[in-house]
Amino acid sequence: MKRSASSVSKTTSKPKQQRPRLPEYHLTPSLRDESGEVIWPAPRDQIERARSFIRECVTSNKRTLIVPDKDADGLTSGAILKKTLTLLGLDPGLISAHLVQKGNNIHDESERNAMAAYDPAFIFVVDQGASKSPPVIDAPHRALVIDHHLALDDDFPEGSEHVTACNSPPVATSSLLTYHICSSLHEEVAATCDWLCVMGTHGDLGNALRWEPPFPDMKATFKAYTKKALNEAVSLINAPRRTPMYDVPAAWAVLTAATAPSDLLKDPILQATRAEVNAEIKRCSHMAPKFSSDAKIAVIRIKSAAQVHNVIATRWAGCLQSPELEVILVANEGYLPGRVNFSCRVPQSARARGLPVNIPKMLQSIAERAPDPTLRERLGESFGKGHKEASGGVVPKAEFEEFLEILEIGKKSQWANLRKKEKKDAK
Repeated sequence: MKRSASSVSKTTSKPKQQRPRLPEYHLTPSLRDESGEVIWPAPRDQIERARSFIRECVTSNKRTLIVPDKDADGLTSGAILKKTLTLLGLDPGLISAHLVQKGNNIHDESERNAMAAYDPAFIFVVDQGASKSPPVIDAPHRALVIDHHLALDDDFPEGSEHVTACNSPPVATSSLLTYHICSSLHEEVAATCDWLCVMGTHGDLGNALRWEPPFPDMKATFKAYTKKALNEAVSLINAPRRTPMYDVPAAWAVLTAATAPSDLLKDPILQATRAEVNAEIKRCSHMAPKFSSDAKIAVIRIKSAAQVHNVIATRWAGCLQSPELEVILVANEGYLPGRVNFSCRVPQSARARGLPVNIPKMLQSIAERAPDPTLRERLGESFGKGHKEASGGVVPKAEFEEFLEILEIGKKSQWANLRKKEKKDAK
């Protein structure tokens, strides 16, 4: 016997939680000069000086050193530069690359000595972040810094020239800035380096980015290589630097020898390292977040010899939602002995609210609230560096614990309790 529709109990399904709608990155308002022209991807005078620097480097026919960062954005920037210098006529035998060791930065004495050993006349420092420092090396040289990380006017090595995208929204990646600089220097740069530009940009800004003005038109690039292949290539080229072995030289060698993303997709070393990293990400992704007393910061603590803290921070930023949440912080106590490597991201829920979060500024202000006024100095120079929406640092373990005490992790403030009561009363 069939039951009538009226006799069947009806259940109301819970509506799915809507994913916050984010403002399109390319629509971030740009600055304009006195003539009304958009300043992008960097000030025109800096871009022209960078082009002149590259031409002088080629004309000199002297030893040249490229020092790219370890990630997809840094490595593709370096690859674009190497290709451009070669196309312009610089002997490839004069071009070397220095890849910074795990846990170091270019200002460490061991790295300065290693760079000096190449005896370079010209040095390109690409995507390494901004920091006021002594000259790149002590020996006579000329240096150009190409970057997009948050920086003040004097946050560069002494005696160097620089071009930075950090003050020209929507902030371009280092690879996109490098591509913009180089594409007008030789007619073949655009055709041979467009895929490198897309890879580096997606590596930093994500693959949902819309390539619309002021970003260049890349329709032909996506037609030639497909978005799927380009995005998979990003994942592969990022994998070696995330492993405990930190095999960045392998990624650089494959990338600079490649003529298309397909060369990366079939490389067995990249495939193996990505599988290793994915397994570690899966293992560490189950750690539950704890919140600061004001509910603005979510902290996830992991312990891994792999550099997966930034990936996990990005993943949590895409799914963790709260009305007060402003920053996701993932701390890794297993990456470097005696140190804590941490990565911060702005959650999509905060971005959808149009909240102007500046992570480095927030981190600095928290450290300044410490009972011990020496904490900020003890946290070190790498604390709170990077971008407004993607920052982090490498700090001593004891100092990191002091920092967390300021946040009162797991303790609800009187304000939070009051807000909870107001919500309960409103029901």
